[in-house]
Amino acid sequence: MKPVNHPLTSGEKEKVEKAFTHLPPLHQRILKQHLQSISFMDDMPNTALTSPVDMGRSTKMFNITFRASLLDENISQWATWKENTCFNQEPGADYHVSVEGGDLDAIIYVLMHEATHIVDAVLDITPHPAEASAVVPPTAFTKDVWRMMNVPVEPYIDSLLEQTRFRSGKQLPISRAPEIYARLAKTPFPSLYAMAAWYEDIAELATIYHLTSKMKQPFYIVVTKNNVELARFEPMNNALVKARLVLLTTFYKS
Repeated sequence: MKPVNHPLTSGEKEKVEKAFTHLPPLHQRILKQHLQSISFMDDMPNTALTSPVDMGRSTKMFNITFRASLLDENISQWATWKENTCFNQEPGADYHVSVEGGDLDAIIYVLMHEATHIVDAVLDITPHPAEASAVVPPTAFTKDVWRMMNVPVEPYIDSLLEQTRFRSGKQLPISRAPEIYARLAKTPFPSLYAMAAWYEDIAELATIYHLTSKMKQPFYIVVTKNNVELARFEPMNNALVKARLVLLTTFYKS
């Protein structure tokens, strides 16, 4: 792929501006001080990327780059696409994995996720060691959940979940999806992507909580075969996930 700059149309600018107004109060304050720029690109391989900007000054500054086609999708469409990157569709097996995330613009979800990375980097909600393999003192968010940046504590290491895309880089047969989400429901992680590392964990937890609790949108994953529901994963109904939500209260202090 050869990413190229995407000039925004007036309609696309309106979607982006609206997405910023939906961010929590803390996110808006942090971005005003630490967001250097945003940009959009066509033919970009991933959805978004938050990068530090070296400006030779003490204040941490960041850029967020988004895949421009995101602006043509709603949350359900985009999240369904992303979730399906975890699976191989097997010939003759009529399995489907879909995400019901409502019909708001996908940029709302993705901006919240990327903005949380900046809030995390500024406030050290998760540790930021120089090496991924470093064992460092936990923060309130990572305590009893993560042992290292990308290694959960022992109770939440599952042999099947370790094979999923965001843990191993490989896809699994879609026929295993019901079991995968059943195993995920026994962890405190709000999504498969949240298992990639603790900084994705905080971004996913904050975003899904904000979407469901503050914006009153649905968020759940359904696995069907021949149009019959086999499994449903709804993170905000998971007791282990809900127990962590108290850690997000600081995002909403005015």
